[in-house]
Amino acid sequence: MVRTRSRGAHASGQRAPIRATRARGARAAGDRRVGEQRVGRGLSRSARFRVAAAAGAVVLLGVALALGGGKPDVSAEPTVQLFLTNWANARYKTAAAQTTGKPAQVAAALAGLDQQLDADDLALAMGPIRQQGDSATARFRATVNLGFNGASWTYDGHFALRRLASGWKVLWQPSVVVPGLRPGLRLAVVSSVPPRAPLLDSAGQPLTQPALTYVIGVYPGKLADQQATAARLARATGIDSAELLSQLQVAPAGRFLKLARLSPADYDAISARLSRVPGLIVRQQDLRLFDSIASPVTGAIGAETSGALRDAGIPYRPGATVGLSGLQQAYQRTLVGTPTTKVVTEDRAGKVVSVLHRWTGKPGTPVRTTINRAVQQAANQAVGSVSTAATIVAIRPATGQILAVANHAGPHEPVLQPLAGHYQPGQAFTIVSTAALLARGFSLDTPIPCLPANPIGGESFVNLPPVPDLGTQPPFQTDFAHACRTAFAGLSYKLTGKQLLAAARSFGLGADWQLPLNGVFAGSMRQPAGIAELAADSVGNGTVLASPLQMAVIAGAVASGRWHAPSLVTSQPDLAPAGTSAFSSQVVQNLRTLMRATVTSGAGRPAGVSGQAVYGQVGTATLGPAPGTTKVSSAKPGKAAASATAATGKWASWFVGYRDGVAFAVLEVTSGPSNSAASVAGAFLHGFPAGS
Repeated sequence: MVRTRSRGAHASGQRAPIRATRARGARAAGDRRVGEQRVGRGLSRSARFRVAAAAGAVVLLGVALALGGGKPDVSAEPTVQLFLTNWANARYKTAAAQTTGKPAQVAAALAGLDQQLDADDLALAMGPIRQQGDSATARFRATVNLGFNGASWTYDGHFALRRLASGWKVLWQPSVVVPGLRPGLRLAVVSSVPPRAPLLDSAGQPLTQPALTYVIGVYPGKLADQQATAARLARATGIDSAELLSQLQVAPAGRFLKLARLSPADYDAISARLSRVPGLIVRQQDLRLFDSIASPVTGAIGAETSGALRDAGIPYRPGATVGLSGLQQAYQRTLVGTPTTKVVTEDRAGKVVSVLHRWTGKPGTPVRTTINRAVQQAANQAVGSVSTAATIVAIRPATGQILAVANHAGPHEPVLQPLAGHYQPGQAFTIVSTAALLARGFSLDTPIPCLPANPIGGESFVNLPPVPDLGTQPPFQTDFAHACRTAFAGLSYKLTGKQLLAAARSFGLGADWQLPLNGVFAGSMRQPAGIAELAADSVGNGTVLASPLQMAVIAGAVASGRWHAPSLVTSQPDLAPAGTSAFSSQVVQNLRTLMRATVTSGAGRPAGVSGQAVYGQVGTATLGPAPGTTKVSSAKPGKAAASATAATGKWASWFVGYRDGVAFAVLEVTSGPSNSAASVAGAFLHGFPAGS
């Protein structure tokens, strides 16, 4: 067996095969790249025996020639051995001397196998030799590692020999290198990455939508200097120049080679540098790649120029994609599939003549989500209609399935996090404290005054925003409908911290459920320490923190009678505990009555839709100590509202409710205390038909 070169070092103590190495960029010897397959570098026992036996035959033959007066060798095997050994070790001119061809042409053809396939390793094993008189036929097996193209190609070759006056010679023709190769043809590698499989909505339609994409590429055969093009493009994009050059060298010369796809923002950032890349062609296409109707859930995708590919050790390949966040990142391996690679012959015009070998890849597998397209689009339109930052999360109350997650960034405002944000829910949390009161037999008709201010435990609670005059002794239902903060703070005397915490747990706050996304927040609350903290927690301040998703779960618990852990993916179920409820049907029915009054006659009237039963509660809180925003206050939860507001100068306006099998939470950033989120909720509900 003739065994050749690879680019790394062999193990110490192991008999080393003869090797030749050619550098590829800055790759370290032995460095293993993701997607590459290395040929084994050691010789098997049988292979070492064959090499040794062949070498011994050459020595014995030399002795025989010396004794016999220099007669031509009677066996063709030494010539075959010398030819393959020199070819394998990149001594192309020496190998050419064993043939009948012109040395320069033969050497170029032998080198072409490496250059045209951009091979990492080449191993040649000598097969049987059939000899009859002055003619012989030799067979061999070649194993070529295609390097960056991530495949190992093994083929059986053969060539004829003739005994001349000077000894045995290989009868030269291009097919000696690879069967089927003939004058005028060259080798090439065609590698195609399957399109990234889509994330799907609940109806099986892609969540990504066609959007303007800049596709940059070249015709390899038209480049005056492939190395110069690769170097310039590498400087513009950050792609490794050696890996770019590899693709230019192995690709069919006459076919447009797509090298990278760029979003408009990424293209604008480097367009000036791209204009200086010789031979580069820029095309505009609408592709389902960078834009999604539910980007807070799907996340972002990086294409060929993404640094995330390089950070993961994945070699450059046209068509490659990587999930940068969200479900695109969580299901990266599921969505990408594997490439199809072909070794082909092509003519001088760059036309593929034959396929010598094919490795068939596999397409990625789509992932179906619970996102409802109609609900999602309505949420997008609603948050996009306001000039401030706003977010909406909607779920299916009966199952916990997430129907929509929409987010809008306002100028010079904190970036909201609909799933991971830590926000004080304000009076929207009175759904929970009211449930605790109702469980103790509290009546909706109990007169509870709504005072301008209510001092409790050394802290003064006021109504923000102001509540209209409700009379001297309004019934509790009226207090709830107008989200009277001072009334609820006073009612905290009827509860213990343990009872309020238990009620919060019954709505799933702080429950141990998971989604295939990073940092999703199920809310938190500690048992209140003292009457002031209990009062603050009762009105959704103090130690209470929740994400918009968790507040939608709380609304869904009222709609369905029990809370359900949220889920997002249907093809691979999320890890979630079963929905539970610690409240009686009477408590749930009373909560529905109260939340309906908020929309029909209270602070949530802008959320109403004519002819439809909408239920909800408003809330206002400072957008202060919230780790889920880009601006984080150093103040701890439970500090005074004024100090938290000073940290961002912003407020959170909430509307939490449900209608017709859709529960949702709206959070809008405002410059002062406001119930404006109810108007956003109304726009959302107007945007999709009941029963969606």
